[in-house]
Amino acid sequence: MTNRFNKAALLAGTVMAGAVFATPAMAQGTPDEPALETGASNPDGELIVVTGSRIARRDLETAAPVAVVNSEEFELSGSVNVESVINTLPQVVPGTTSFSNNPGDGTATLNLRGLGAARTLVLVNGRRWMFYNTAQVVDLNTIPQFLLESVDVVTGGASAVYGSDAIAGVVNFRLKDVQGVEVGGQYSLTERGDGARYEIHGAIGSEFADGRGNATVYAEYYNRDSIFQGDRAFSNFALGGETDGADLQQFGSSTLPSGVLRYLGGAQGNTGLPAGTEFGAAGASGFGTGVVFDEPANFRRRAGDLYNYAPVNYLQLPQERYLLGGYADYELGGGHRAYAEVSYVNNQVQAALAATPVTGEFNVDLATVQPFLVAGDFAQLQAIDAAETAQNALDGVADDPGVVNFYVQRRIVETGLRENLDERNAFRVLGGITGPIGSYLNYDAYYMYSRTRNANIQQGNISASLFQAGLDGTGTPINIFGPGTLTPEMVDAITIQAQNGDVSSLQVATAVISGTFGDFAITEASDPVGFAFGGEYRKVAAQFIPDTALASGDVIGFNAGEPTDGSYDVRELFAELAIPVRFGTAALDISGAARYSDYSSGTIGGVWTYAGGVEFAPIPDIKFRAQYQRAVRAPNVGELFGGRSIGFPGATDPCAVAGAQNDATLNALCIATGVAPGSVGDPNIRPNTQVPALFGGNANLSEETSDSYTVGLVVQPRFIPGLSITADYFNFKIEDAIATRGGGLNSTLNLCYNVVQDINSPFCQLIVGSRAGNGAITTANPPVLVQDNTAKLEVSGIDLQISYGTSIPFSLFTDTGEQRLQLSFIGTWNEKNDLYPVQGFDTVNECAGRFGATCGEPTPEFKWTSRASFIDGPVTTSIRWRHVGSVTDDDDGLDYTQFNGIEKIDAYDLMDLTFSYAANESLTITAGVNNLFDTLPGVPLFDANGIVTNRPNSLLLGDNQEQANTYPSTYDVLGRDFFVSALVKF
Repeated sequence: MTNRFNKAALLAGTVMAGAVFATPAMAQGTPDEPALETGASNPDGELIVVTGSRIARRDLETAAPVAVVNSEEFELSGSVNVESVINTLPQVVPGTTSFSNNPGDGTATLNLRGLGAARTLVLVNGRRWMFYNTAQVVDLNTIPQFLLESVDVVTGGASAVYGSDAIAGVVNFRLKDVQGVEVGGQYSLTERGDGARYEIHGAIGSEFADGRGNATVYAEYYNRDSIFQGDRAFSNFALGGETDGADLQQFGSSTLPSGVLRYLGGAQGNTGLPAGTEFGAAGASGFGTGVVFDEPANFRRRAGDLYNYAPVNYLQLPQERYLLGGYADYELGGGHRAYAEVSYVNNQVQAALAATPVTGEFNVDLATVQPFLVAGDFAQLQAIDAAETAQNALDGVADDPGVVNFYVQRRIVETGLRENLDERNAFRVLGGITGPIGSYLNYDAYYMYSRTRNANIQQGNISASLFQAGLDGTGTPINIFGPGTLTPEMVDAITIQAQNGDVSSLQVATAVISGTFGDFAITEASDPVGFAFGGEYRKVAAQFIPDTALASGDVIGFNAGEPTDGSYDVRELFAELAIPVRFGTAALDISGAARYSDYSSGTIGGVWTYAGGVEFAPIPDIKFRAQYQRAVRAPNVGELFGGRSIGFPGATDPCAVAGAQNDATLNALCIATGVAPGSVGDPNIRPNTQVPALFGGNANLSEETSDSYTVGLVVQPRFIPGLSITADYFNFKIEDAIATRGGGLNSTLNLCYNVVQDINSPFCQLIVGSRAGNGAITTANPPVLVQDNTAKLEVSGIDLQISYGTSIPFSLFTDTGEQRLQLSFIGTWNEKNDLYPVQGFDTVNECAGRFGATCGEPTPEFKWTSRASFIDGPVTTSIRWRHVGSVTDDDDGLDYTQFNGIEKIDAYDLMDLTFSYAANESLTITAGVNNLFDTLPGVPLFDANGIVTNRPNSLLLGDNQEQANTYPSTYDVLGRDFFVSALVKF
């Protein structure tokens, strides 16, 4: 049934050998054959199920807008991984990709409308797919791209039809039935001779039992080589400086291989000591000169004083994947059919970061470190110790003579890279039965079980306790005072291998009856009224299992975290109704859906979702459509039961901003929350731009609710055969959105100190008790920010899709004297993409047309993808144009152009060219080049002081980057990229 639907709905694309990129989910005709009338019945008379509905019907449409990506688009774009094509759709903001090294976890995720991967439901053949983590997100690496027949993208809440997680929309990957044997492979290589990717696959499909059964089995191997940031000139240097008020320069981390000690003023926060004193000379000389820096900010800004961490980070992550599976169905008799699906995936992806930076407070025993210091440096430590002892005596507090607490910053380059290997093993099995009930009804029931297990092994971590023991004399003494001073024995004494695992499982049992109320119809010309009703049971379970080192927080390098273990189940009843009305040449279709979900005790309980839609075609050439959806998303396992884990988000501490002490209210509030008197306004109380905080789940969460509607039209003029146009306005509003309490650490600090300014407010109470010493927020007792129903999201805009096919009177490869031309366009205008971090406050992050620290990935106002294909007998020539509109920085309070920075990323265009040759009925060869004009972030030019003297283009971002000086999931970082593939069928 699925194949029949796609052959009808995508007739132009299949006849013209892959010309259509994203066509509306409607019937279309070839240039020589008029399109089916809008709202007409399937000419084959066969009942089908379309994405966005469970009603088996003859009509090919729903009121919900659907974009369809054909299998040919994957072939013409040279995309082996599903993410590469899906992320070019204008409805999608890139999630985790093959360029996500930090952050990244070796997966590829799908993020519709920028509302988050957890709010996008992924289906395969109309049924839920396996997820991989406690957030219940699907890894697109597990879907066999070479078997795709089409991908349906339905935007708009679809919880009434599919249940939770469909709050932003649904993406349905349809797999084809194979007849015979298909063997194929592809090889890709960048113009620079790196980043090789190769894939081989095979599939065998056949009928059996005298045609009563059909089965397809398949296998694939995929391998992707790594590319380091040091392999591209634009990403070889970590660039920055704008947020410190300096020119763009060779930047990096102030955690240097030479090491820095910073005295914070004593554990009691006493003020009679020289807080902020640093020991160690600038640059390569490191310790040994006795130079003291009194301005840490200047130290951070100097180009020569910073460690360039960029070259050893991955630009493209290495990957190795094995994929096996199959699906089959068997006619039992009387129209009843049993079916089964099974799949297995082994996926290995590695990430790499620069050597571990140790930052934090440590007790330094002077006698232990004396052998590693010259007399002048040691004398300074003795002076600090003596001053501390004297001050403690005046304060009447206990003292530990010979021991001083320092804030230590030291890049442990002697250990080599931090390497992180994820190996995921996932399988899914499904069995079901479907068939008729009398003349008017059909049933479908199935059970699915999936399980994913991830093993994560980390190299290059430092044990905090062993590092402390090396400084206080209780362990092997370590020499951190200068570059290359750690001996192999010292490295062995402080390094630790860590590992963790994830186990996720999903069970689904669904039964649905659909059909008509006999021959009952509203008018004589109308199809019968259709309906569907049924029930579903789902059980979700997930675990995060860290080893002892990670769970205890003893690891420095990769973030530590506590275990997570939780599950929930839900029982649901749902129903749909479709009322078609035909009168003359006009057509009216009314639809409705509702679902009641009862979640297990201790979670959200019972919730309703519902939807209604209408389509009206006054004449066959044009149709108007509208739909409203109330959708919900239940909190996932990680949000409910997630163990606490430490993170280091970028944040501005208002108490560390110069001049804060001059605001009486702010000064008093800072002191009340733990800042030492006299230290308000001192930048030393924020020794790092990244501030530690603990994050975790919250068992008291409730559901998110979404109200969304779409209004649009479909135009298929009969006087222009082959042309179809759809335009739809979409509007989402999500209330009680689950996010980090307070809107995140930076938002919490702002609300506490600048907005509410009340020590008793929940925002200030999150900070109280988290400051130590002179008031710095450190890893010793960081704020705890759990998940909460705190945010609100609003998204709106217009989607436009155009497809046109015709013949042109010119041919090189056939004697017909003509060839086929197929044009397609799919674009989105984002009117609004707003995030309210905390409901009830006017603070809003307006992200349409923005990018940056708050909005993240660029969300342009305009984004489109178009393709022109010429099919001349056996030869197809295809050109793709990808456009990402300009975006501006999301921080209205800082003008980056004052610091040689970036306030705006210009509009971005890529061109791709592909040739495909069908040598015969069995062999097709395809070759192409993506990013034809080698559009990349430009290569900066530096002066003798490391300052950038020339910024070639706006893609080179500096401080505004996500990673690699740009946003590598949005803007191409490979450059001109070639591929060749072959497919053999017999």
